[in-house]
Amino acid sequence: MWVLVAVDGSADLWKALPMPCVHLIDIEPVEPSTMEGCEDCLMIGGQWVHLRLCMQCGHVGCCDDSPNKHATRHFHDVGHGVVQSFEPGERWAFCYFDSDMIDHVPENVNRSYR
Repeated sequence: MWVLVAVDGSADLWKALPMPCVHLIDIEPVEPSTMEGCEDCLMIGGQWVHLRLCMQCGHVGCCDDSPNKHATRHFHDVGHGVVQSFEPGERWAFCYFDSDMIDHVPENVNRSYR
């Protein structure tokens, strides 16, 4: 699948980029709910191993190696199906709908903030 993106914000110049997952198409920029860690673990005093950013709403949750698995719980609770690693230097994402890794998030939908 391919997606058209404007070049340098131009309405006249477009380029096609590969889109590795159809669920990335409607993703818009989001702000992370917190920069401090898993927002749910912070509320209950829990611990996390790695962080995941919901690419639909900005929820920051902990990974499935963490005791509470808040990122996956967020998917089951609200149906937001694409998370991106919220770890420094990582650009991969995961689609819960397709149970598929997205090895390198395209720049036009990258939401890595750390």
